[in-house]
Amino acid sequence: MIPVTKPFLPKIGEFEEYVNSIWERKWLTNNGPLVNELELKLKKYLNINHLLYVSNGTIALQFAIKALGLSGEILTTPFSFVATTNSIIWEGCTPVFVDIDAETFNIDPQKIEQAITPKTTAILATHVYGNPCNIEAIQEIADRHSLKVIYDAAHCFGTMYKNRSIFEYGDISTTSFHATKLFHTIEGGAVFTKNPELLKKMASMRNFGHDGPDSFSEVGINGKNCEFHAAMGLCNLKQIDEILDKRRLLSFYYWRKLSNLQAKYPKLNESLDYNYAYFPVLFDDEKLMHKCLKALENEKIYCRRYFYPSLSTLPFVSPSHMPICESVANRILCLPLYHTLTSSDLDLITRVILRAQNYDLPSENEVELNDGNNKLEFVQDLPGK
Repeated sequence: MIPVTKPFLPKIGEFEEYVNSIWERKWLTNNGPLVNELELKLKKYLNINHLLYVSNGTIALQFAIKALGLSGEILTTPFSFVATTNSIIWEGCTPVFVDIDAETFNIDPQKIEQAITPKTTAILATHVYGNPCNIEAIQEIADRHSLKVIYDAAHCFGTMYKNRSIFEYGDISTTSFHATKLFHTIEGGAVFTKNPELLKKMASMRNFGHDGPDSFSEVGINGKNCEFHAAMGLCNLKQIDEILDKRRLLSFYYWRKLSNLQAKYPKLNESLDYNYAYFPVLFDDEKLMHKCLKALENEKIYCRRYFYPSLSTLPFVSPSHMPICESVANRILCLPLYHTLTSSDLDLITRVILRAQNYDLPSENEVELNDGNNKLEFVQDLPGK
């Protein structure tokens, strides 16, 4: 069986060393030393000044909305994981969907302005598959209308935009460290902001509103994370460059092997240093997607229709027609992508897909994946170069 993803796991001995230290200290949670160490090492790796490690990526979004004091309508994308919309509703705001760009699959800035009303307080955009939104255009609109900007950057660990971490942008950015992500702490997430006052506010919010042992500054919740999750993060952070390199190699292998597939891929931002978080394929035809999906499942290869359905069709939101998002959501498929995939795995996956399309890959398109040194000669017209 080949699943759509598998979590990266360090050598068990490395994790056990951290676990033994936790056992000795008997300090399991409540801002423990490993949580603090992980925050410091993440800031150093990402070259950013402020972040808070929290219990998951969904509560990170909720903190962002609450810390910015948002109410009324929040403009957002219909092409994201359901947590993006859920967080808006959970915090008592109304999601207003804006259709996506047909090439990047990110929220389309050209359609944002026409959705703004007197009730609009913010834009919550997702960097889909780790590919940055049109940040400058979104910020220009936000500045002109005095709106806050939150980025759901759950897919973005390791992504750089204009030589800066993608987490640097917006009033607040959030991310997920869930086990399905390329960097994970089993469960976890983070919030990022350049505003020290916002950071202080969210630090209090994640710990029940405490601003001292016996005092409270505001309404808070339990959004902390524990030492065991931080230990996994510290182990995985040591391997993150290897993880990113391997995913890049696997992605280029896919692109080469599927060069004749009746499909396309997201257009990547030109100012991007990409993290290859996912391998999404947008089939030209929904029937072909379903045909390939069934053929793969018959071989016990499991992909994911990510994201499907369009969030604008959820039963608990006001219905709205998002034609581009609905078309993309109906035709998108994310192929397996994780650290331990081999060239043999990718050969099988791509062979099944191409045969479902009634196409045999010619021998001149055969490529070699060098698992030893992660080197592959790439052609210039491949996506993500």
